[in-house]
Amino acid sequence: MKRLTAIICVLILIAASLGGCASSADNSKSLKIVATILPVYDWVKNITSGAKGCELSLLIDSGVDMHSFQPSAQDIVNISSCDVFVYVGGESDQWVDDALKDKVNKDMTVINLMDLLKDRLKNEELKEGMQGEADQAPDEHIWLSLKNAQESCKAICVQLAKLDKKNAKTYQSNCDSYNDKLEKLDNEYVKAVSAAKQKTLVVADRFPFRYLTDDYGLDYYAAFSGCSAETEASFKTIVFLAKKVDELKLTSIFKTDGSDGKVAETVIENTKDKNARVLTLDSMQSADSKSGSYLAAMRSNLETLKTAFKE
Repeated sequence: MKRLTAIICVLILIAASLGGCASSADNSKSLKIVATILPVYDWVKNITSGAKGCELSLLIDSGVDMHSFQPSAQDIVNISSCDVFVYVGGESDQWVDDALKDKVNKDMTVINLMDLLKDRLKNEELKEGMQGEADQAPDEHIWLSLKNAQESCKAICVQLAKLDKKNAKTYQSNCDSYNDKLEKLDNEYVKAVSAAKQKTLVVADRFPFRYLTDDYGLDYYAAFSGCSAETEASFKTIVFLAKKVDELKLTSIFKTDGSDGKVAETVIENTKDKNARVLTLDSMQSADSKSGSYLAAMRSNLETLKTAFKE
């Protein structure tokens, strides 16, 4: 953090010399928006589609996992001078306070989504068989809930409309249209889960999907919590998950995107039949999601779950 603060102090004059971005009162200039991660960026992209004078950029766009991200010098400049900064607000965003401490644009609107969703937040939990220690911090993976996505989009839309009245109707129309798509997909999840005979998942990996499972009444067992830094599962964890696969007669277990799947393969090797297959759920924790958009990624996750439900 000291290094980050030093970088900010060095760059503050540089950023100031760039003149910053347009203020909300100056309709002749663009509204510069920075979003930290792919899901949030995609929400804002859909809300601002067709709006004149909006410049949207994705901060973590190099495939770096959000849990290990630290802003570069250029990132600090971009953040410090933007008009709207949208971020999740969880443990992985602890660098944000220092990055904003000496911001050039003193009129910047900062949108912390976890603050906006405070009534919907859930703490990380240490489930039976999960490796690690209990952490009562709020689970930051809020985007893995279509319901949270809808609430977030509404809140973002309200803030943008206040700042940029000339595009307010466009923002609202786009938000309504996009939320209709989110609600439709949400209903598809409800239908798929209600038809499933087996509603328990075994995830031989980190588990960032608590909001997703809670939304639809799914149960789960996992190797690690969502923000765990651990990647090597103990023999006890492997055996526990393997026994759950046998007890529940599961033919599929899950890993997250970006995982090498070694823990999942080891779990399968310790089951009786050793023939379960590994399916991948997209956590969208880095910008290299193969799905390309938030809706596509959530639809892909639905199709993956339906594959497991049918077996």
